[in-house]
Amino acid sequence: MRVRKAVIPAAGLGTRFLPATKSSPKEMLPVVDKPSIQYVVEEAVRAGLTDILIITGRNKRAVEDHFDRNYELEHFLEERHKLDLLVEVQASSQMADIHYVRQRDPLGLGHAVSVARNHVGDEPFAVLLADDIMVDDALLLRAMLDVHEERQSSVVAVQEVHGDEISLYGCVDPEPMSGSLVAVRGIVEKPRAAEAPSNLAVIGRYVFTPHIFDALDRITPGKGGELQLTDAIALLLADEAVYARVVESGRFDVGDKVDYLRANVELALDRPDLGAEVAAFLVDLVRRRGLI
Repeated sequence: MRVRKAVIPAAGLGTRFLPATKSSPKEMLPVVDKPSIQYVVEEAVRAGLTDILIITGRNKRAVEDHFDRNYELEHFLEERHKLDLLVEVQASSQMADIHYVRQRDPLGLGHAVSVARNHVGDEPFAVLLADDIMVDDALLLRAMLDVHEERQSSVVAVQEVHGDEISLYGCVDPEPMSGSLVAVRGIVEKPRAAEAPSNLAVIGRYVFTPHIFDALDRITPGKGGELQLTDAIALLLADEAVYARVVESGRFDVGDKVDYLRANVELALDRPDLGAEVAAFLVDLVRRRGLI
């Protein structure tokens, strides 16, 4: 069965960006001039997934408002003949069929994904974490969907990390296959570097068979006292194959302050309307600071 639906967990409190996220969702923090979650939705749409469920929580109403119509703003832009802006504003409310459900209790990523069960039903589905922006024209997600369609199995995205960084992620025990695809022999949540089975960290893109929900029903609180999606994948491995697609570039972790800033700079440099001016500013800045 082909994948039609995407789930985007967006219920986190955004504690790494306090005080900015005290009253504003972290998913609405702008990267250049778009909220970060819009990049994630656009990626899903480019991959052909237009039935999207966003898992929200308290104080996330701004996310829903962003993907809704704003008639007053549209009327204002039309009257002022700001048609380019009008097209952009309307696009955010027309790009996909977006649904919402709340994760009432902050019990972890595994619990957030389980909240999607009634919407997903017995279909395979993709999970895209809102903290991870992939600037690759959805090539990674499409490749993962192709692997699922060929093998009818779950697929996770992984990336090489260095040293102790692996303790911040789920980590796979890989069995090499062809190209950038590996079979997952095992998976563990946030291992110490000395105990990690590899340096391949699970990042925020997944394609699951519906059997993941049965595994989620069976897990107990793990690292941090939360219901970990990684633990459910480990249980799933006992019943079916799971594969991993290795990512080399294109990812920004906008839940991390430094990577968030890097995303803003690099994406601004890629913009025809901004790139030259931003590049000149950066060259001048590093010279004035004596960095080059």
